[in-house]
Amino acid sequence: MSKLPHIGTTIFTVMSALANECGAINLSQGFPNYDPPQLLRDLVTKYLNQGMNQYAPMAGAPALRQALAAKIGSLYGLELSPDAEITVTAGGTQALFTAIAAFVMPGDEVILLEPAYDSYGPSVQVQGGKPVPYELKAPDYRVDWEELAALITPRTRMIVTNTPHNPTGKVFSPEDLSALERLAEAHDLLVLSDEVYEHLVFDGRRHESVFRYPGLFRRSLAVFSFGKTFHGTGWKMGYCVAPEPLMAEFRKVHQFNVFSVNSPMQYALAEFLQYPEEYLHLQTFYQAKRDFFLETISGTGLRPIACEGTYFQLVDYSSVSDLGDFEFCQWLTREVGVAAIPVSSFFGNKRDDQVVRFCFAKTEEVLAQAGERLGRF
Repeated sequence: MSKLPHIGTTIFTVMSALANECGAINLSQGFPNYDPPQLLRDLVTKYLNQGMNQYAPMAGAPALRQALAAKIGSLYGLELSPDAEITVTAGGTQALFTAIAAFVMPGDEVILLEPAYDSYGPSVQVQGGKPVPYELKAPDYRVDWEELAALITPRTRMIVTNTPHNPTGKVFSPEDLSALERLAEAHDLLVLSDEVYEHLVFDGRRHESVFRYPGLFRRSLAVFSFGKTFHGTGWKMGYCVAPEPLMAEFRKVHQFNVFSVNSPMQYALAEFLQYPEEYLHLQTFYQAKRDFFLETISGTGLRPIACEGTYFQLVDYSSVSDLGDFEFCQWLTREVGVAAIPVSSFFGNKRDDQVVRFCFAKTEEVLAQAGERLGRF
């Protein structure tokens, strides 16, 4: 008997495998094709050779938690306890799973904003919870908070949010966070805030973290990713931040599903965070990549949907093909030589709006090659 009888291989694995099989340019799975900064790699080697190779403390290396508290204080004006309110995790996905496992009971309902990162729903289901989708509508993908409120029942335990949002590239406004704060307080909800793309916000916008809203943070767990920030997705390093009562419950699960995280990388990251110029430029860095990619596909017939953050670009392909989005992505990979992700994969009901997702976290050379191939049809 399976706890997840309808779950198969993730679409990211499927499309990356097809891209490899066909020799296609892989703009499907969300990872850069360039390395973390040289300084960070040098620091990993430094601490590896200094003997930082045994278990770190369960909550994370104290130096790293202190550095994260300082960073959050500097960026968001929130004073945190490094000892009680920050836990280092084996990537953002482990933090998300652990937060859900710590609080969702059998029969609880969890509201997900779809299209949603594909780990949310199964993480709820494996705890015996029920995912309740709120479907964002193309092409704006904005939340109508009154509509969302109508989904809340006495069984609603948690709402999972994501800003900047994967896959749509949309960013919450201050009005969104204020509405979420009112809703969570009125209905006594927990909020799991996925903020792994916090530094990838474009066109002068500001990242609206739950940290900026005291009433909201009191009932929130916020998740972040070093991999997304420092171009090292294979390192699987992240962290979770929450008020002490929530973090105490989070750690009860964390200590038994991971316990502690890669030691030399923790010490390297702690020192690297003393150089904020290494990550505060990412808005400019990735906005330039977005704009370059948009220029490369400007003559293709693919209609871009405004990307406000993340390193993903959605396009509406309905003017160039009648295929469903999964079939279109297969055709695009096999016949054009560029792999993308069908956005229907991010909906529980597989809703197909003829929209696909490209990852532009690639060198300009690769993006130019992809644009040249996409321009052939």
